[in-house]
Amino acid sequence: MFAHQPISYLLASPDPTILQTVEPIVQNFGARASIAVNAQGALEILTSDFPPALVILDTTLPGMEIGPLLSAAQAKAARRSYPIVLIADDVIQEWSDRLVEGVIDDVILRDARPEYWRLRIDLALRTHRMGRELDSLREVSTLHSQLDRLTGTYNRKAMLTMMFRETDRVQRMKSSLSLLLLDIDDFGHWNERLGADVCDELLCKVCERTTRTLRSYDVLGRPGKDEFLILLPGCTTENAMMLAERLRQEVFSEPFRVSGESIRLSACFGVAASLGRSPVVVLREAEQALQWAKSSGPESIEFFGEAKRPAHAPLTYLSPTSGDELLAW
Repeated sequence: MFAHQPISYLLASPDPTILQTVEPIVQNFGARASIAVNAQGALEILTSDFPPALVILDTTLPGMEIGPLLSAAQAKAARRSYPIVLIADDVIQEWSDRLVEGVIDDVILRDARPEYWRLRIDLALRTHRMGRELDSLREVSTLHSQLDRLTGTYNRKAMLTMMFRETDRVQRMKSSLSLLLLDIDDFGHWNERLGADVCDELLCKVCERTTRTLRSYDVLGRPGKDEFLILLPGCTTENAMMLAERLRQEVFSEPFRVSGESIRLSACFGVAASLGRSPVVVLREAEQALQWAKSSGPESIEFFGEAKRPAHAPLTYLSPTSGDELLAW
């Protein structure tokens, strides 16, 4: 177990008067002051494994100008997690521009009284914290707009966006990309027989089993009521067909237990290859392949084009030793 790291604020200034004035204020905020008297020392602290919770930089810091110092720190950090306050003799246009751009959070004049320092540091911390919370809310809102509310998988709009992104990758790297559509056979029958709530639970269980079968970078979405779309980066059509067969067996061969009953579902599968073409075209081909599969009967697998199809025998509805009483139709 790693020891708990105390909260640390970076105070970077070559001016002993500033250090004597600001360090006690920092300690009053319950933080430890990490002191740097030159740009190199400040940069080492900014890019450490435990970055400070607040950065106070003197614009007279020797060794590097403040602009390049901020750029160097930003280049080594994916996301700034601390507010930055500058100590300056005057608020020049450059600092005003940096404030507007969000590069820094505040500028405090060198001759400010200790009471003013406390006020501005507290304001910088609270404003930065509120900004981070707002960013988190925006991220959650964006994520929720991309997800299917029932299953937590991606919705149709989000899947199309990811398909365009992956198609760009295919075009650049000349790699493989396949789409796999699956549709649960005659799900309307189960909806009428079991009700919407039980069928919603079934759909969630189908997602859980499917997710366990996929790779970490495969993408699962739900574009329709009982239809699921799987985006398979780096996957050839032959491998996509093999995956469809695996899903047919590992997801649908075992009965689902819901509301105290065992229910055997089956599904049809349609596969299409990207080949760097428009995702809209490829999706239509996968939909066409799925229609061919549904026309062939339950548990069918079809590919839009020429590809080897895995041979399979019909799956039994019940293991001889399971003892479950399955709902059948």
